[in-house]
Amino acid sequence: MADAGDAGTHGDGERSGDAPRGSPGVDEAVRELGATGRATLAAGRDAAKAFRILFAADISLARSAFGRTLALTGVAIAFGASSWLLLMAALIVGLSRGLGLPWALALLLTALLSVAVTIAAAWMATRYFEHTRLKATRRQLARLGLGELADFVPDAASSASAEDATTGAATANGDGAPVKKGLGIDVTPP
Repeated sequence: MADAGDAGTHGDGERSGDAPRGSPGVDEAVRELGATGRATLAAGRDAAKAFRILFAADISLARSAFGRTLALTGVAIAFGASSWLLLMAALIVGLSRGLGLPWALALLLTALLSVAVTIAAAWMATRYFEHTRLKATRRQLARLGLGELADFVPDAASSASAEDATTGAATANGDGAPVKKGLGIDVTPP
């Protein structure tokens, strides 16, 4: 005689209420969900590590550029304030006595030479100072939806270039006027 526990079994040992062996069970779905979660966590860790490396490289570039800017500014000041004055005095004497130029013209020529050197040093310092703006980091933060450029760049899932999107961010309203954020302050272009 069959006992009550065997009443619902078939000849192959399956219960009539169980799912067929071919379809995944709950435990397999939970394992797949766990594996997907671990893969997502690993991808997030990798993205955070890549962003940390980018940020560190951007800070390093900014620090180096700032140092170069200060060094060039110091060179420009020292050169313009000390030895340049002595060289100009010697040049003025040479122009007036050696070439017979009037003092006024000799002074004007040396002043023009001083202005040219000052402009060249200032231009080089400005060029290096551009690296202190953390452009790459700001673009990546904007792709994640953070910062003032977030409205102008495609999201992180897009394959569009963030650099191309931020190029016109300062005048994105189309009329050439700067875009405003918050309390009417201009958006800082990347």
